[in-house]
Amino acid sequence: MGVLAGFTSAAALVSVARAAVFNPKTFTLANGLTVVVIVNHRMPVVRQVLFYRVGSADDPPGKSGTAHYLEHLMFKGTHTTKPNEFSKIVARNGGRDNAFTSPDATGYYQTVAKDRLELVMRMEADRMANLVVDPKEAVPELKVVLEERRSRTDNRPSAQLDEQMASTLFLNYPYRVPVIGWKHEVENLTLADAMTFYRKYYAPNNAILVVTGDVTMDEVRPLAEKYYGPIPRGPKITRRANAAEPPHRAARRVTLRSKHVREPRWTRDYLAPSRGQGQMQRASALEVLDVILGSGATSRLYRALVIEKKLALSVGSVYDADMLGPTVFGIYARPNQGVTLEVLESIIEAEIASLLAHGVTDAEVKAAKKMLMAGAIFARDSLRRGAGAIGMALTSGQTIADVENWPESINKVTPEQILEAVQDVFRIESSVTGLLLPLDKAVAKTSKDGVAAKKRAKSGRSSHSGKGR
Repeated sequence: MGVLAGFTSAAALVSVARAAVFNPKTFTLANGLTVVVIVNHRMPVVRQVLFYRVGSADDPPGKSGTAHYLEHLMFKGTHTTKPNEFSKIVARNGGRDNAFTSPDATGYYQTVAKDRLELVMRMEADRMANLVVDPKEAVPELKVVLEERRSRTDNRPSAQLDEQMASTLFLNYPYRVPVIGWKHEVENLTLADAMTFYRKYYAPNNAILVVTGDVTMDEVRPLAEKYYGPIPRGPKITRRANAAEPPHRAARRVTLRSKHVREPRWTRDYLAPSRGQGQMQRASALEVLDVILGSGATSRLYRALVIEKKLALSVGSVYDADMLGPTVFGIYARPNQGVTLEVLESIIEAEIASLLAHGVTDAEVKAAKKMLMAGAIFARDSLRRGAGAIGMALTSGQTIADVENWPESINKVTPEQILEAVQDVFRIESSVTGLLLPLDKAVAKTSKDGVAAKKRAKSGRSSHSGKGR
């Protein structure tokens, strides 16, 4: 709060942010590993994140979930580390660790005291080169992955709807496949599938090491050279083929009804460009639009639907510019009690129509920029956000310069550019609308009657067959 208090304009915020968002230092080892150091002396803690330029969108056809399954197996040991010992060692040394899989990247991270950096760097380098998985460990871990899918997707109607919407929106790009994989394909994954993926993609020349916290370049470089430097460069790795989306000619709708739904939800996703596709300024315009349209209590949608018309319990928008392929601009809302999704949709579409016709105002753009710049300044205090911003940018085809120049790119956005972005993205034929609804009593009764009829028919056929025998 103290940092922000002295600024009264977006221009002032941009000036400070442009001076140094994260001010990273970088070098590349002889084996191709990119190393990034972000100095942050606010506390005697460091965070190591190793990003691989491979994610779920790189899963082999018919083997969805491979990248995520391998992420789990990376904790199953090396020649010198026993299964599951990695995290135990980190915990015994007062640290925390975890991993993630996204469509474009897989990452492994540890947060430890400064004097434990060498320990986690040695262990992370070890499993980059020397993963050893006992088949007895692989089979139970696959069950863990399947249980994760059950708990996070199969038992959650909202997650099921999101999954169906993605597979409907993307006609060709692999983002249509869920990160965790389709259940029927995950069930058939093998240790051999995961190890083939590991040997193909897990190499220093396909990785980015980000170290942030109470360190300097002079401290990180010798450690990186000592532990990662000896790992041989892998074969040349190229990013996935450009599976461009074909023209979208028809709007799509997905409706999911479930007895587990207590509150209905309305969602619409539009296909949108990303920075990874090289559309830097268009992406910046959409980021500003995201703030104006659906970020927080001052946004257009919140004011219209929650405050003024009192039709929604919540409403907002979401846009992720840092993807390698095409991305999504999404709008979502939960209706107030007694309000139908049809009414909610009509009001949101009216707001979109007004946006398409009149654009946004200078005042809205200035306020949105101020909010974004404040977020950039606060991000400097976070070990997580600095490492994440740099790592995800580099894995989506951007450069460190793109990250550091982000405030300037945002500051250049004009109302005219936002209107152009809206007209380009908010096309109904490039959208999918999702409706999440409780199971209607009439629908439930029809469904039960249908099941009962089928059982009676099956019973009759069985009886007839029995008589025949």
